[in-house]
Amino acid sequence: MNYKKIGFLFLLVSVSFGSIAQKQAETKSYFEYHGRVEKLADDKVVLVGSASSVSFDFSGDSCSVSLQSAVDHQVYVSLELDGKYIGRVRIDAGEMKSYPVAVSDRKKTHHLSIYKATEAANGGVLFGGTNAKLIESPATKKRKKIELIGDSITCGFGNDASTIPCGSGEWYDQHNAYWAYGPILARALDLDFVLSSVSGYGMYRNWNDEHIDEPIIPDVYENLYLNKDSSKPYDFAFQPDLVSICLGTNDLSDGDGKKARLPFNEKKYVSNYIDFIKTVYKHAPNTRIVLLSSPMVSGEKNVTLIKCLKKVIQAFENDTLHKSITLFEFQPMTPKGCGYHPDIADDKAMASQLIPYFKKY
Repeated sequence: MNYKKIGFLFLLVSVSFGSIAQKQAETKSYFEYHGRVEKLADDKVVLVGSASSVSFDFSGDSCSVSLQSAVDHQVYVSLELDGKYIGRVRIDAGEMKSYPVAVSDRKKTHHLSIYKATEAANGGVLFGGTNAKLIESPATKKRKKIELIGDSITCGFGNDASTIPCGSGEWYDQHNAYWAYGPILARALDLDFVLSSVSGYGMYRNWNDEHIDEPIIPDVYENLYLNKDSSKPYDFAFQPDLVSICLGTNDLSDGDGKKARLPFNEKKYVSNYIDFIKTVYKHAPNTRIVLLSSPMVSGEKNVTLIKCLKKVIQAFENDTLHKSITLFEFQPMTPKGCGYHPDIADDKAMASQLIPYFKKY
């Protein structure tokens, strides 16, 4: 037996596998993920939360991305190429498919970002890679971070009826989290961001449920998928410098008018809000919290909401361990999106109000 030959072949195979492993490691390192995502064992990544994203740099004018709906219905992503929004793409149920990205610019290198347009409750988007020629991204400067906690407004519910009119299709067919007020704000101020939001949910009850059949935001916030599945906890590795909380629209809602609805319980709302802030501090003790009013609440309900938010802030007025909590009140608005929600123009208007306020922090 020729042991030298066998040893040489073993060395050759080892080097080959080592090269493949190194190549895979290099390829994986070219992808940058933001928001609530889950990295799977087979190198695929699930975009979980609203506006969660994957970004990468590539050279040349050819690019397609492999995407798949993780559920048995359509989901959506929004694409940004070289800092410009290039549209929303529908990902139908079924096997993973390749989606071409139009690269018309004559630049030698490009930067592509894929944002989940729908929310966690609609199911994940699996990212399986790209055929583009990946290149190493330039070193990025350290950016401040913001987490935006909320409900449908924060998700970008009903803001984009450009392809499917309001009232048509499924309730999430007009979602576009890329154009929700939070991501617009974050892009304007060059902030890294994560959205922790679920449509219909509230601080102590939901749009049409008295916290009987459905969970509320405090129940799901610590879970990666923002649902009851506590087997997949959120790791809170993202440490925000700022946290904005916009919850109260659904607590104050009258529901669908058919299901029994109790009067708004100020005491329970305030108590739950205080406890929730303590949960936020548990995971991000150095953050600064800003409470937001709701652009969908007006009149006497808004008076009640502001009174409650001020009581929440008052509960922390002697807190010397954390930064002071502040309140931001949106200007009155008549939302023009689906289901009395903001449309993209409304989201831009909301962001324009928030930008100077958050800029000082």
